[in-house]
Amino acid sequence: MSIKNYSPTTPARRGMTTRDFDGITTRKPLKSLTTGKRQKSGRNAHGRITVRHRGGGAKRLYRNVSHNIPAGLKLTIMEIEYDPGRTANIARVKDQNGTFYYIVADTNMTKGMVISTGEESPIEISNRMPIANIPVGTQIYAIELVPGKGAQLIRSAGTSAQLMAKEGNYATIKMPSGEIRKVPVNSQASIGTVSNVQNKNVKIGSAGRKRRMGIRPTVRGVVQNATDHPHGGGDGGRHGTGKAPRTPWGQLTLGYRTRRNKDTTKFIVKSRHANKRRSK
Repeated sequence: MSIKNYSPTTPARRGMTTRDFDGITTRKPLKSLTTGKRQKSGRNAHGRITVRHRGGGAKRLYRNVSHNIPAGLKLTIMEIEYDPGRTANIARVKDQNGTFYYIVADTNMTKGMVISTGEESPIEISNRMPIANIPVGTQIYAIELVPGKGAQLIRSAGTSAQLMAKEGNYATIKMPSGEIRKVPVNSQASIGTVSNVQNKNVKIGSAGRKRRMGIRPTVRGVVQNATDHPHGGGDGGRHGTGKAPRTPWGQLTLGYRTRRNKDTTKFIVKSRHANKRRSK
């Protein structure tokens, strides 16, 4: 794919870019694999906002993507589709029994291509198999953290992890963030790189485009009232007294580690923060 520029008919359009849709083969999703998506504006079941700056946006259908495809299938790619709920493209595939699935598409998938799953699959791009069967050094995506649970890692546009080593019951992979971690060798993974590589280079260009995506404006803490944010208040002069930046709830930001899952720390060989210099 490539990046497409808009004609500068307005000031917003001058810097706006988008992706082309040359690889998309259909505009209409499969009805049986879609679900109506209700706008919750970032609120949970109790009506409290748990994700800020969400609301509005264009009406969308949720695509039921399968992250845990059974082994031993021969999948024929019927269509490559756009998914408004994720950055990557998705592929509509049909197995030998006539069952349809949606899966995350990679850069190699094309309409009419046949891919396979399971231990007997050949070592080819787009095929899915246990990590134990994949050669060291291969780029992989849609990786399981727990065997049988389904893909949890490497699902966003243009990403891939590198299989670094295999030793005993665990394999070592290098994540796009630079983190090196271990996963079980019997976890499933797909060979290749997730589609829509140029997604990170798209320039939104206008505020209205963000609103149609369901993202509301973000307001700086220093221009809010003191009751709404720790940085707020004041008489129009300098804000704050040199305190470290904080969230609206007082949690430190800019370097403060918030990771709480100590149970999986033993699987992280090298942190993604290891080579980053701390600002003074």
